[in-house]
This record gives sequence, structure tokens and C-alpha cells, in this order.
Amino acid sequence: MVTPLRRRYRRLRRNRLGAGLALTIGLSMLAGMTDAIGFMMIGSYVSFMSGNTTDFAAAMIRGEFAHALLLGGILACFVAGNALGEIVGRRIGRTNGQILWIVALLIPVPLVLPGPVWPILAVVLAMGMLNAAIEQVEGQAFGITFVTGALSRFGRGLGRRLTGDRDTTWTFQITPWVGMIAGAMVGAGAYRLIPQAGLLVPAGFSLVMALAMLFIPMRWRARYTAPVAVRRSGPTRR
Repeated sequence: MVTPLRRRYRRLRRNRLGAGLALTIGLSMLAGMTDAIGFMMIGSYVSFMSGNTTDFAAAMIRGEFAHALLLGGILACFVAGNALGEIVGRRIGRTNGQILWIVALLIPVPLVLPGPVWPILAVVLAMGMLNAAIEQVEGQAFGITFVTGALSRFGRGLGRRLTGDRDTTWTFQITPWVGMIAGAMVGAGAYRLIPQAGLLVPAGFSLVMALAMLFIPMRWRARYTAPVAVRRSGPTRR
């Protein structure tokens, strides 16, 4: 028999899960639309560092050192953005919203600074910070600006399911991919329509996300940014 307390806990967990997955989709959409616009602007990614790493190595071998320098700057700014996101989270409080306000201010920087390429580093910094906006939802780790890991976990979960495992939490891993591809389509469309101001679309969306955060209980938001607990085995006794 399910007690009222147990029923209430299940409903709370279901609501918290739904809000977390919606947040994951929104943040991934923001990353996708920004990455698509950045790629169409300079021909390099602003959040997909695996591709930039490969491109950096190839540029070095081809002797395209100016391009390699740009890619090196992008990689460095992405790392710095992740670090800055953690610092902001620890100093101000891990409730996601503050990071999104900063992201909204950084994304439009290339629209006001001169130069066709280097101002994009502010956008890269923003994408690095975005990763600190969420760590996990009900124990499921999520990446926001990259979906390779999510697709890998989804595929492995599918494999386990096909071999008899009844756990279905792996299906949540498709969430950031859905958000990423939807956001990329929106971003590409926005850049085609308004190439001179395309970055205002993800900047505005970041503001909308920051406002939407206010409707999620603070204790839930703090939970979403808590690192996934890692079980450590004790020392082996002989």
C-alpha cells in the first residue's frame, strides 16, 4: 500500500524531474542557437570544443598559424568560461539565474566591438560559463554545450535495454540533443534573417531563461547544480 507521504514524495520527484529536464532543454537550445550563429559568422564553433581541437591540430600541421591562433584562443576562453562559471556559482550561489544574466550580456559583445573575428571570444566565454548552470537532474549528469557524451550514454542505455535491463533513466539523455538541434535550427534561421543582429536572439533567450528560473524553487535549482555523487569503494582488506 502506498502511503500519502510516499505518494507526495513521488509527485514531488516527478515535478522536480520535469522542471529539470525542461531546464536542460532550454539551456541546450541556448547553446545550440549560439553555436550555429557563431559557426556561420566565423566558420568555427563557439561551444563544440572537440571539433575545434581537431581543427586546431590540422591547422598547425597545415601551417595555418593565424587560424590555429584563433582556435587556441577559443579553447582557452572556453576553459576560462567554465572556471568563471564555477567561481560565480560558488561566490554568488548556485541558483543558475546569475550565470544566465552574465551570459546574456556577453553574447552580443561582437555586435558592439570592432573586428570580424576576435570579439567572438566573449561568446565562447559565455558558452563556457553556461556549463555551470546545471550539473545533473535526479542523479543523471548532463552536458549543456556538448552532446557527444549524452548520445553515448543514450546508446549504451539502449544496448542495456536490449539485453534485458529494465532501467529507463537512460532515455533522459536524449534531452540535451533535442534542445541542441532545435536551438541550432533557430539560430541558423535567425542569422539568415538578420545576420547583423543574429546574436540578439540567443541573448534575448538567455534573459527569458533567467526570468523563467524565478518560477523554479531555489532548493530545486541548487539541487540541479550539485555535482553527481560518486561512489567510492573503501580500501581493500587483506
